[in-house]
Amino acid sequence: MSIALACAACLFAQEPAAADTSWPSFRGPRARGFAEGFPTALTWNAETGAGVLWRTPIPGLAHSSPVVFGDRLYVTSALRSVDEVAELKLGLYGAGDPVEDEGHHIYRVYCLDRATGAVLWSRTAWAGVPRVKRHPKATHVNCTPAVDGEHLVAFFASEGLYCFDLDGELLWSKDLGVLDAGAPGMRQYQWGFASSPVLHEGKVIVQCDVQDQSFLAAFDAASGEELWRTLRDENSTWSTPTIVDVGADGAPQVVCNGYKHIGAYTLARGEEVWKLVHGGDVPVPTPIVSGDLAYITSGHGRLSPIYAIRTTARGELTMDTEACADMVWVHERLGTYMQTPLAYQGHLYACKDNGSLGCFDLATGEQMYRERLGSGNTGFTSSPVAANGRVYFASEEGDVVVLKAGKQFEVLATNPLGETCMASPALSRGVLFYRTRGHVVAIDGAEGR
Repeated sequence: MSIALACAACLFAQEPAAADTSWPSFRGPRARGFAEGFPTALTWNAETGAGVLWRTPIPGLAHSSPVVFGDRLYVTSALRSVDEVAELKLGLYGAGDPVEDEGHHIYRVYCLDRATGAVLWSRTAWAGVPRVKRHPKATHVNCTPAVDGEHLVAFFASEGLYCFDLDGELLWSKDLGVLDAGAPGMRQYQWGFASSPVLHEGKVIVQCDVQDQSFLAAFDAASGEELWRTLRDENSTWSTPTIVDVGADGAPQVVCNGYKHIGAYTLARGEEVWKLVHGGDVPVPTPIVSGDLAYITSGHGRLSPIYAIRTTARGELTMDTEACADMVWVHERLGTYMQTPLAYQGHLYACKDNGSLGCFDLATGEQMYRERLGSGNTGFTSSPVAANGRVYFASEEGDVVVLKAGKQFEVLATNPLGETCMASPALSRGVLFYRTRGHVVAIDGAEGR
């Protein structure tokens, strides 16, 4: 049985502002995965401290990514009440049995000083025995938080949705019921939840595709009031939705990955805009947008597709590019399983779990190259980020491969983090923030600070 987890997820659309400074969700502003305007590190060694700005211990086990807003960084974790190290099994394998009998946990939110790594505050959101088990390669806290100028939203799946102010005061919380994500129709395989919340225009959006009734919902960020809920005929997924602005009026839509239901919904009311029924059967990567195209991929089952779909699409779509004008290009077998791809400087970077990296032309889908990162026995789960013509890929063992962006494959450096790395990094003012097994590590961007 295949692994299905996700290391977190995503947020909004694409085109960059100059000199980005905040990274308010997994993959940064509008889920794009890159930030320009500051120099970033080429080489470092977190084991010796070379090139490391700071390294702060974070107790517990979680794959949620750090997020950055202003001068603060936020991260979440799950701490076991017993003094035992939580099991985490890395590598390329297919077993699906969940971890048994882990007992009482404490789910916490941490606020760190962005410049020094000092812990400014921490809060317990929930404590108890988790209602759903996890995959041995996943954690109980896979969902990346989202932050804006007033709200910090942390999603702990079956243990609730929580909204804090930026000083750590709880504003509201919601119990969304048991969110059991696992192998479709095989309830003995509980793998844990991973779709991250999205904050946009005062709304909190959550995609809850699970064993029972799947749904997409919006809540008022100020009060927690449920604004709308749209049911989805969908199996378990681990993908975060993405907000895109489409049309001359700029009306935002929510784009969702899926197996039975890839599609877009209106942000205002959750009404379906377009739908595609084709994909891998345990979707994990978040949709991403560049220009007027949305790129959606999955990597498990009969199909492992990459789709390039117009953001102005309407109605029922098919994967036939000749019959469906909104389907710009398709690769049926080159999609990714765990990693969300990266659209950067005219190319799409899509890396499989085993490090097989494909680089594609964004407009045409032409494959520029396919090369191997790592040894072939090394797992890659963390999604890539990019800045200043460099693309960063972290292996599960904690080695970060730095590539030169472009249509030719060129490795610039490989740098150790010193610990397991499953979570996708944040990037702010030229500093790379990696969440490793036991720390948040800030990689110095020199004058990028």
